[in-house]
Amino acid sequence: MWNRLATCLLPLAISLAGLAAQAQAPGAALTPAEEKFPTRPIRLMVGFAPGGGTDIAARVIAPKMGELIGQTVVVENRSGANGDIASTSLIRSAPDGYTILLASIGSLAINSHMPGGTSFDPLKDFTYISLGVYFPNVIVVKAESKIKTLQQYIAAGKTKETEVFYGSSGSGSTGHLAGELLTSRSGMFSQHVNYKGGGPAMTDLLGGNIDAVVASAPTAVPLVQSGKLTALAVTGAVRGKALPDVATVQEQGFPGFDAVNWYAFVAPPGTPRPIVDKLNAAIIGALKDPGTIEKLANVGMETDPSTPEQMAAYVKKQYDLWGEVVKTIKF
Repeated sequence: MWNRLATCLLPLAISLAGLAAQAQAPGAALTPAEEKFPTRPIRLMVGFAPGGGTDIAARVIAPKMGELIGQTVVVENRSGANGDIASTSLIRSAPDGYTILLASIGSLAINSHMPGGTSFDPLKDFTYISLGVYFPNVIVVKAESKIKTLQQYIAAGKTKETEVFYGSSGSGSTGHLAGELLTSRSGMFSQHVNYKGGGPAMTDLLGGNIDAVVASAPTAVPLVQSGKLTALAVTGAVRGKALPDVATVQEQGFPGFDAVNWYAFVAPPGTPRPIVDKLNAAIIGALKDPGTIEKLANVGMETDPSTPEQMAAYVKKQYDLWGEVVKTIKF
């Protein structure tokens, strides 16, 4: 889905400054480091705590990627600031291909528009490698909750005295923004509770400390399928393949409501194009592997590998889109 859109925007991508730094003169000789890369394990950072969607995706993709590139790919969690701590760490890392990041939509398209912004520009300060996966969010409550439908959830927050408390994987995440959009459009009252990832949010939901979570599909689907959570709605324009019986927010009275999630692979600024190409080939191979596709599909994710240029076009479009959405929300 994203690839078709990104291809249409390819001319825009080529002009972006972030890609100019990746350019390699035709016929230029590779340096010894570029030619031999990789000669040691690659660190794949994740900007959220274990158990969340980004962490799940990284740990599914990493083994096959490592097999294809010839070195172990080690997943490292560095949570905080809706992924921005990991992003900042990556930007400061050596541009040698041995430290990369599975970045979220937050770091690449949303956080810069949030109050306080970010210390980096996602359109200029990363070297893009490939798009990764996409999926909807799911509004979930504890199975024992009296709330069983989206309309009951909205009704529960119709006065400030009975406002609902919902969690997400972080301030500025698509879960947070989807929750705020629903609050605004439905006229309910709700209070967002910020977590350092989907895993901690789920722990508090199951513990009865909050009323709901607007969770990534990978975090929510296994708990819904096991009967621990009830899914009230999915936030994308179409139903998720892993939860085909759960209606979208659109279907339940809110036309045009569409808030999907996606992750993509980035490297430090200035990473040489020959190294990017090797990483890209391994990532694409992993994302096209039937075993990887099946494992990700089981938790509600769909793979979407791309070229760096296609990724640049898509990120720019999403950056502009979510910038407009953030302007409509009162924080």
